[in-house]
Amino acid sequence: MPRTTSPRRLLPGRLPFGRRLALPAAALGIVLAVTGCQQVQTTEAADPGTREDISTAPIGDATIVEGGDLVMALSAEPDRLDPTTSSSLYTRYVMETMCQKLYDIDAEGDIVPMLATELPDVSDDGLTVTFPVRTDAVFADGTPLDAEAVVTTIQRGLEKEDSSRRSELGPITAVTAVDDATVEVTYSEPFAPLTAALADRAGMIMSPTALAAAGDSFGDAPVCVGPYKFVERVPQTSITVERDPGYYDAESAHFDTITYRIITDASIRAANLQSGDVQVADSMSTQDVGTLRDDDSLTVLEVGSLGYQGLTVNIGNQDGVGTDPVQIDTPLASDATIRQALSMSIDRQALVDTVFGGLYDPACSPISPSSPYATDASDACPETDPEAAKQMLEDAGVTTPLAIDMQVSNNPDTVRFAQALQAQVAEGGFELTITPVEYSTLLDVQTEGDFEALQLGWSGRIDPNGNMYNFLATGAGNNYSGYSDAEVDELLGDAAASTDVDERADLYGQVVEKVQEDAPIIYLYRVRSLTALSNDIAGVSTYADGVVRLSDAAFVEAS
Repeated sequence: MPRTTSPRRLLPGRLPFGRRLALPAAALGIVLAVTGCQQVQTTEAADPGTREDISTAPIGDATIVEGGDLVMALSAEPDRLDPTTSSSLYTRYVMETMCQKLYDIDAEGDIVPMLATELPDVSDDGLTVTFPVRTDAVFADGTPLDAEAVVTTIQRGLEKEDSSRRSELGPITAVTAVDDATVEVTYSEPFAPLTAALADRAGMIMSPTALAAAGDSFGDAPVCVGPYKFVERVPQTSITVERDPGYYDAESAHFDTITYRIITDASIRAANLQSGDVQVADSMSTQDVGTLRDDDSLTVLEVGSLGYQGLTVNIGNQDGVGTDPVQIDTPLASDATIRQALSMSIDRQALVDTVFGGLYDPACSPISPSSPYATDASDACPETDPEAAKQMLEDAGVTTPLAIDMQVSNNPDTVRFAQALQAQVAEGGFELTITPVEYSTLLDVQTEGDFEALQLGWSGRIDPNGNMYNFLATGAGNNYSGYSDAEVDELLGDAAASTDVDERADLYGQVVEKVQEDAPIIYLYRVRSLTALSNDIAGVSTYADGVVRLSDAAFVEAS
């Protein structure tokens, strides 16, 4: 059991760009109301049955215009461009064009080879995994891609002190190059999620030459295999990549350069798109998407998400992610009943209908209902009962309203949602104070544990292990709550070691039931990825992992 200690002092004033928002008491009595100076959206909810995924704007028979400089409006600044340590979805956008992976997913969510040439071969006992790698690729610095380079990347993920990939790769005992084109991974026990992990950042292969030269500074100027290569980064402004003539499939890359311009306000992204100053923009606001759909010069891609948005409660993350959890001695952190009451105060469906016009979906677990691992247990939502929640607080001896500080990303949509949540949970006896924080700073805050509660999301992975283990297993790389439960650890380990889908689904369902009881993360909703682009370009895709793919895109002649 984690030891009890004095509560960690939370200092919102330490956070750059942070400010606190509190609503007057009268406003808190209205569940979904006008809050502050911003009005909570009350558009008619969309019918989920009418929402069709549009994942790609295909080139088809359009005539490609070679060259040109593409500008994509990025809704938040990526963290460091290092596949081993990064945790931001927006980093994955940029890396997609210049750091290819061993595997990828397609529009249907199936895993397909990328730098590997075939899916892995697994021994009968599940302890040895082998896969072949391309022999025709070179890194952007001219270093050949081979099995040894793959080994170097995987070992870095396992050994680097601040690696976020270690727990994603499982109980590896050895990684070796059998020959120039074959990698062998040995496990102490079977690990089913490996291929899915290698279809994400753990499978982004880095130049061993660049790693040797740059070390921990690799992310300042990353060198990988991809259709584009890194040029420069202007902090808080832009990241630029250029076409790599040494890429093994150079004819598929059509732009001269791609510039990712940081534009955090969704309405400004929309305006820049409509004016032609940018050609692609991610994460469009649900308030703007109707207007964008009606614009004949634009296309809107709409795709459901494997991920979630949630409220993380700091239970024991006093010394930073990856350290031993140390129990925080506050009512919210130390008493699961109080966290359950907070969850029971939330009407998720009403929130997504009101704030997001029904374009998003409520979420009650880290497993998407569309996943083959979904079960009744993972789909079930905690009961919404604010009166019972308030009684639970009183029974626990808590004086109401119980004050909670929640840090959120400082974009308008997130703040609107936070204000509606603030009004809802007041009905259950909670006084939520909102502290908006710049996104990249918020990533540091959750890693360091400088928060009481924090609202952020996860873009989602096709294997539930990628949505759960890193966030819920004791000491795992994204366990920002400092949660530790031996039963959950065992269930997650058993699920990863099984190759039977039904067995894994049942085990993950048991994890969800336990996590809903303990509530270190209170799951809230699932976004739909809303990506808008000019009809002057085509070949842009976005899949259920949330990543906007530009590698095969091009300017095209108007039809």
